[in-house]
Amino acid sequence: MATKLLLTLAICRLIVTVGFTFNPNDLLRLGLNGKLSAAPADLQSASVDFGGVYRAEPMAVLHPASSEDVARLVKAAYDSARGFTVSARGHGHSINGQAMTTNGVVVQMSGGGGSKNKMLTKVSEEFMYADVWGGELWIDVLTSTLEYGLAPKSWTDYLYLTVGGTLSNAGISGQAFNHGPQISNVHELDVVTGKGELLTCSEKENSELFQAVLGGLGQFGIITRARIALEQAPQRVRWIRVLYSNFSTFTQDQEYLISLHGKPASQKFDYVEGFVIVDEGLINNWRSSFFSPSNPVKVSSLKAEGGVLYCLEITKNYHLSNADTIDQEIEILLKKLNYIPASEFTTDLPYVDFLDRVHKAELKLRSKGLWEVPHPWLNLFVPKSRIAEFDKGVFKGILGNKTSGPILIYPMNKNKWDDRSSVVTPEEDVFYLVAFLRSALENGDETQTLDYLSNQNYEILKFCEDEKINVKQYLPHYDSQREWRDHFGEKYWTRFQQRKLEFDPRHILATGQRIFMPSFNPNIATW
Repeated sequence: MATKLLLTLAICRLIVTVGFTFNPNDLLRLGLNGKLSAAPADLQSASVDFGGVYRAEPMAVLHPASSEDVARLVKAAYDSARGFTVSARGHGHSINGQAMTTNGVVVQMSGGGGSKNKMLTKVSEEFMYADVWGGELWIDVLTSTLEYGLAPKSWTDYLYLTVGGTLSNAGISGQAFNHGPQISNVHELDVVTGKGELLTCSEKENSELFQAVLGGLGQFGIITRARIALEQAPQRVRWIRVLYSNFSTFTQDQEYLISLHGKPASQKFDYVEGFVIVDEGLINNWRSSFFSPSNPVKVSSLKAEGGVLYCLEITKNYHLSNADTIDQEIEILLKKLNYIPASEFTTDLPYVDFLDRVHKAELKLRSKGLWEVPHPWLNLFVPKSRIAEFDKGVFKGILGNKTSGPILIYPMNKNKWDDRSSVVTPEEDVFYLVAFLRSALENGDETQTLDYLSNQNYEILKFCEDEKINVKQYLPHYDSQREWRDHFGEKYWTRFQQRKLEFDPRHILATGQRIFMPSFNPNIATW
């Protein structure tokens, strides 16, 4: 009774704020099988995200029990005279409030708050795919598919993200050079559009919606089911890190390794990433814990160029049945590389432990109170032709010798991405992800404060603009439509607008992205 009263009060507030013309109890009569909540704990959870920079004030949170629940809610928003916004939220790992909405309803896709009736992961061994709920965490997808000896092909570094969340952006990790991003490994989707329509889409059915939603930043629909491509799961991983002091040599070796993507499995690595080390303290941080604190690597002892080192991170997957050949395969590949002699660090571990490596680090940070802090992350796609200038201007310039988190850098092959999706990447055959994954701390060190790191992000973007380095933000964040238009470019912006008009004409969905203002009441957006 108390819950229903809270919800009724919240809906009444929506009427005052938004101007609904239907009875507040109409939302309660939608026939939802899940839970529509205005409980303070639910509202608080939906008002923040991992970035810790933005806050919102949602009016209610829906914990859906099915795709139909999501469709009924969005249809109510679309059909109402004034409308209200709806934002899908997964594990809350967005950085700049992208999954938030003020004076609207948040659909909490992950977790068990709605009901146990959500679809269970279904695995087809014959056709090598898994049908999964859009709010399922990738770690749970992995657990389900491993029961059949199978696993998804493409990953993110962190597995406690939802399927719908990563597919709405791209989903990338060190396997992307070979398999492409996660959005290139999807056969079919169920999507609730901004009109409240529940549609199945694929390359052959509702193909425009399919391509729009993949990497579409939640603008065209809410993914409630995804059919994910699978492969035979390896049993173990040989995990190798080597160091470089010369940036050109480092990138040449990375680019060589990703050029092998068309080769047989025995003639290439399965994962290629890397990171930048700008101070000695970082080499033993949560991302670089490979290096033993009892045997630390001194940046100064390696004659780092400009005080910066670069670490190449590579893996080779294998089964116990072919373990006797793995050493020779790795030796042949490593001989082609030009890393610092004697800087090779190797470990061997189960496949699951490698994929879930970041979560173990998360638990350590949580125990020290260092996880739930602001994360002013900046992720950029940088064209290959300008990566050396980026190194000189940013890694050896703007950053100085201090950072407060990992800086990832690795190349990808553009031919593994589908230009029909909504993601935009640099117009070169090879481009780099550069990810500044930093945490803001109030520990007395000015260089680790939120203001300092946010200003440094601005400096990095300004440097790229001044030097005409045509970077594209991954997990993008802009404050004006002009900036969004520049991000997409005229050709892709026109297509993006057309898709919005077709699939979410009232601009109901994902207003936290700050791309389109709701057509019915601009005051309710989180701008």
